[in-house]
Amino acid sequence: MDNDWLWVLIAIQVFMGAFDTLVHHEGTERLAWRASQKTELRLHGVRNFFYAVIFLCFGWLEPHGVFAMVLTTILVAEVLITLWDFVEEDLTRKLPWTERINHTLLALNYGAILALFAPYLWQWCQQPTALHPVSYGWWSVLATVAALGVGLFSARDLLAAARSERLGGAAPADLVSELHPRQTVLVTGGTGFIGQRLVEALVRGGHFVTVLSRDPRKADMLTHPVRVISSLDQIHDTEHFDTIVNLAGDPVANGLWTARKRARIIDSRVATTQAVHALIRRLAHKPSSLINGSAIGWYGLRGDETLTEDAAAGPAFVHDVCARWEEAAEKSAAEGVRAVRLRIGLVMGVEGGMLARLLTPFEFGGGCRLGSGDQWMSWIERDDLVRVIARAIADDRLHGPVNATAPEPVRNAEFTHALAQALHRPAFLRAPAWLLSALLGDMGRETMLGGQRVVPDKLLKAGFEFRHRQLAPMLRVITGARQTDKRPVARRNPSEWKAV
Repeated sequence: MDNDWLWVLIAIQVFMGAFDTLVHHEGTERLAWRASQKTELRLHGVRNFFYAVIFLCFGWLEPHGVFAMVLTTILVAEVLITLWDFVEEDLTRKLPWTERINHTLLALNYGAILALFAPYLWQWCQQPTALHPVSYGWWSVLATVAALGVGLFSARDLLAAARSERLGGAAPADLVSELHPRQTVLVTGGTGFIGQRLVEALVRGGHFVTVLSRDPRKADMLTHPVRVISSLDQIHDTEHFDTIVNLAGDPVANGLWTARKRARIIDSRVATTQAVHALIRRLAHKPSSLINGSAIGWYGLRGDETLTEDAAAGPAFVHDVCARWEEAAEKSAAEGVRAVRLRIGLVMGVEGGMLARLLTPFEFGGGCRLGSGDQWMSWIERDDLVRVIARAIADDRLHGPVNATAPEPVRNAEFTHALAQALHRPAFLRAPAWLLSALLGDMGRETMLGGQRVVPDKLLKAGFEFRHRQLAPMLRVITGARQTDKRPVARRNPSEWKAV
């Protein structure tokens, strides 16, 4: 097989396949953590195994006779699996346009490879059965690297398919069981990580939901029936809402805090909250409550101090963001609306948020603590947060700032250890503080190296019961970890954290 054009096409197939796997399957779509994609993951696992066999054969062997026929069968099976995969993808998820284009190019390139390879294969099938060792220099090395890569992801996808049966949270309707029946709710930010689950819970619970969204693709992913609007101006003055949940805001930790990024982070929150206030003022029937998002960043960087809702704030950009956001929300209280400002911690769920970005590196052994690992992480599991929102709607005693965090915050070193244990992986690496500061600036210093030790004082006094109070058991549940030991995980002494 000394056709250089054929090897060029194989190299192109390798790089396009790697792009599809890393950018789409692992990046934007995160298939390994979507319970709905079990069949697709199995198809990917089998197909990648076939690719590993094909690449090794191309690089080091020239099969004749029966072996050439077996290779032909594998090549045909790969085509059939790919066609099945295309159908499965269209039935179970909406592919981004980049993935559709990449799939088209992969199919065309694979067809060209088969057309160039067919004469060799036909000739080999006529020969006596044998396996002849060959070498094509650097092309063989490329084929070996590709085989190892797709073999690794074959095993990973098959294991993820088995794990998908253990993923999934509580029944959505149960999360909002505290609400009165048939509530009418307006949700801004309803297509985000938190908002999607909240909308699903409300719809499954028999409530009437209106979602403000400017992204049609994300709106299509919501649980229906749901009313989707692109502007609050589309709401008539005579419409009635029992409550408004305002979660809209540009992500804080997804890029450097340039001057433009800082302005967008603040403006996206303040502008939407001001629009919600303007809506409340013109509605003939005022909602009984406004549940407005905020974050524990309101407290600034406070070291080891335990922070309840009465704690003072410290200087930080994250405080400035939350202060502006809460100030805009509090204006609605003058309209006779009970305003609850949820100071939300790090929201844990495999579907999105901070944890979702860490799962892939941790799965492949790249988990690490950040800096010293001593900084506090105040967290809350996503379904518990939806239950907190439902409690905030239903409980007239809650108003003003409410800490939406689990009762037991942890240090970063303990979080790193617990996540590694849940995934059955080592985590012995460390990202130096100076490097994170140099690369990420204030964003790294405030969101990764800084932290807050926040406790939900108001919720606990109101009798709210968290389903997930401790981090390690929660991570085992939401990651679908195999339960090999029924004994509770021992809480480690803080003096041990630096040794993680």
